[in-house]
Amino acid sequence: MTASALPLTGPADPRSLQRQLARAGRQRKLRAFALTLPLLIFLLLTFLVPIAGLLKRAAENPEVANALPRTVAALDGWSREGTPPEAAFAAMAADLAALPDRSDAGALARRLNSAEPGARSLVMNTYKAMPLPAGSNARTELLALDERWSEAKYWQAIAKNGERWTPDYLLASVDLQRDANGHIERMAPEQRAFGGILLRTFQISLVVTLLCLLLGYPLAYWLSTLSARQANLLMILVLVPFWTSILVRMAAWIVLLQSEGLVNHALAALHLIDKPLQLLFNRTGVLVSMTHILLPFMILPLYSVMKSVPPTYQRAAVSMGSTPLAAFFRVYVPQTYPGIGAGGLLVFILAIGYYVTPALLGGPDDQMLSYYIAQYTNVNVNWGMACALGAMLLAATLVLYAVYRRITKSELSLG
Repeated sequence: MTASALPLTGPADPRSLQRQLARAGRQRKLRAFALTLPLLIFLLLTFLVPIAGLLKRAAENPEVANALPRTVAALDGWSREGTPPEAAFAAMAADLAALPDRSDAGALARRLNSAEPGARSLVMNTYKAMPLPAGSNARTELLALDERWSEAKYWQAIAKNGERWTPDYLLASVDLQRDANGHIERMAPEQRAFGGILLRTFQISLVVTLLCLLLGYPLAYWLSTLSARQANLLMILVLVPFWTSILVRMAAWIVLLQSEGLVNHALAALHLIDKPLQLLFNRTGVLVSMTHILLPFMILPLYSVMKSVPPTYQRAAVSMGSTPLAAFFRVYVPQTYPGIGAGGLLVFILAIGYYVTPALLGGPDDQMLSYYIAQYTNVNVNWGMACALGAMLLAATLVLYAVYRRITKSELSLG
């Protein structure tokens, strides 16, 4: 074979090489996206869609608009003072007579009763008398059925809630309301409830977080000083609450904390008390049980951070003249701030959403916001108010997470 028959080789084309690298990079990204796509779909269906539905239901107000369309239209030009026009009474009678089912009347009555107490019985009694006799005067007949139809407050409630979207639930969750003319104002002192409940929720959650930190920090530090085998063995004991049903844990704490329980018997045997302490159905029982349940969520982040801190730093500080205690607080503790922040945020966010523990072990003044969400959902069947309170909890969680991210970014920039 002659030399001219051999293939000629030369340096690769830089542009061709760049295109090949770019194509390979796109393929890697597509493969990575394909692998994470099932997880993204799962999160969309189980997390984002329910949250969107919650926020939508917190502002949705379909009951009055669906049940009383003619009445809402008749009240459109009403000044909301005095008795409404004759057309409003006729529209009310026609709308109530046109309701297809008693459940529709019940939904309307519940919605109006939440805006104006007493409206439930007024609507249901009038609905039972429908339809009115042909050719009768609607105003006269309604007033004969119930004189409360002459009171402007019930018509104002209908006019105010005639729109399909309302801020009333969200306003009520922060102790605000709209007056008859739609202006936002604070509720009367005797009607304000959720501000105090939210403050109580934050107080209990903060105390539980501090207790978990006080108990979990020394334990996590001790675990980080042990060998891997010893630490893994003891970590199993830390994780026992994860593997135990929450109802079993509650039952165990009831046995331990009741007046004739093991705790009171032990204190009495040590002659520390003369009569049993009240440790159940109050704030003490709630704090003890919540701290026990949430303690692993504080220990795990602390342990993971402490395990990565080199022990030589403390020894170097001591060799340079620092006392062991000063070296611990000035050299070691600052390096564990990420674990403290992560554990504290995790415990606090979990604590503000607790429901079962305060409901079983706490008293009436120890119930947190989740208890009232369940109350509005299961007892009062007021989904709008339940979703508004849930949205408030969600907003508090997002604010806490944003504050934590800002603090950690500031620490990283300073570091």
